Amino acid sequence: MQQIKVRAEVGDDFNAIDVVNLSAFQGEAEAQLVGDLRKSAGFIPDLSLVAELNGRIVGHVVLSRVQLKSGDKKKEILALGPMSVVPSQSHRGIGSELIDAAVARAKPLCYEAIVVAGHPEYYQRFGFKPAADWGVSCNLAIPDDALLAMELVDGALAGGGEVEYPDIFKALF
Repeated sequence: MQQIKVRAEVGDDFNAIDVVNLSAFQGEAEAQLVGDLRKSAGFIPDLSLVAELNGRIVGHVVLSRVQLKSGDKKKEILALGPMSVVPSQSHRGIGSELIDAAVARAKPLCYEAIVVAGHPEYYQRFGFKPAADWGVSCNLAIPDDALLAMELVDGALAGGGEVEYPDIFKALF
């Protein structure tokens, strides 16, 4: 099997990333979200990663800053998503490589937790747990079990709270 290379995106990758998202999700909403995230205050260029296979971009994931509100306290954490892999390359471990690399890159940047709105069965394989276990909810119209979280620092989610996703995410949900 060919080697998958994961790296931070560069400007020349934008069109290929759009194609990955369009093919993976069969619609424009996720590609639009990625473009909007790049223009937002929550965007972190080093946490927008592509997966290359044979020199071709076949996957993408982005982690962006979101707020976790608990009472009058706010904490900046990360939100994973969207994450996409072109359908012709699915089941090759590309998504796993992207998620593992994103988590590994987030840890030294001193973020304490990551949340994801997604398929519980998929993300639990990477150590994400139901966010409700910590009393964490979000402002998106999703089922409770679709919000998962991972502490990068033990106790980071103690006390729970509500994740405030920016309005640009609401087009997906």
